[in-house]
Amino acid sequence: MAKFATKVIIPIILVGVFAIVVFVAMGSQRLGIEFYIIIFFFAVYVFFFGLSVGKNLSSPMKKLLDRAVELSKGNLSSRVYLETKDEFSELANTFNKIAEELEASQVQQADAEKSVGIKVKARTQELEETINALEQKVKNRTIELERLVEESRRLQESVKNKGVETEQFRQELESLKRRAPKSDKSKVI
Repeated sequence: MAKFATKVIIPIILVGVFAIVVFVAMGSQRLGIEFYIIIFFFAVYVFFFGLSVGKNLSSPMKKLLDRAVELSKGNLSSRVYLETKDEFSELANTFNKIAEELEASQVQQADAEKSVGIKVKARTQELEETINALEQKVKNRTIELERLVEESRRLQESVKNKGVETEQFRQELESLKRRAPKSDKSKVI
């Protein structure tokens, strides 16, 4: 920002110096000490006038630049308030409107992200409940199938045992048939 102030100050001081040189050149032989004192005060006045004008012009620009840097770093609450009634004031108002819109946009985006997060969480919860219900069904079916397999195994053993018993009964029947006299055979059958 010192560059901007310098760009304003130097031309004003140069114009003042030029005016002083012209006055001195016009009548350097006829001029008394009073004229040189007036020229000295005029030179001091031109210097401070240039310095003051440069500072007054660069000060609002510096405020705008500082707030713009803050805004670019993410501080969306950064605002510029200038008391001037010139183009700098209009630029500050425009800057403030941009900052307000960016801040509102960020708030809106944050609200949208929260809303999406809530919807995703709700949908995820629904899916988790469905998965848990399906897992429970699978567990129940597995238990039922294990029970049926065990029952089937017991039935197979029972059928096997019954087959063994049937074979034993058949053998006993055969042995009884052989032992029994022929007349008793007709009675048995």
